[in-house]
Amino acid sequence: MTLYPVPESVSRARRWFRKFTDPYDLVCSVDNCVLMLSELVTNAILYGEAEEPWRVRVEWWRLGEALRVDVHNPGLPTDVHLCDPDANDAHGRGLRLVDELSDSWSAGPSRFGGTVVSFQVDIAWKT
Repeated sequence: MTLYPVPESVSRARRWFRKFTDPYDLVCSVDNCVLMLSELVTNAILYGEAEEPWRVRVEWWRLGEALRVDVHNPGLPTDVHLCDPDANDAHGRGLRLVDELSDSWSAGPSRFGGTVVSFQVDIAWKT
């Protein structure tokens, strides 16, 4: 799925993910996956940058019983890391949520250029 880098794209990604996964009756928490997807798409919109018009790309993969979701955006894959926000900070908790809710997550160079941030849920599909 490709999304415009605008705030409305976050809700579009959530709706799209629920629509896609509904027929598969996932054994993991779809709500948790939607929350993680929301956080990654939000970050991609906030931190993506390019001189020309650009899009956020979202992909998901079934890897045996696992579900992996990749979110790509343009810009250098620099310094994607967990933050330690203060109690009064309004931002900085997105990757913390992904870290807590997923079985694993990663960040690095995207095969499309730019950055990819991914999360994986190890047991998502019925076998």
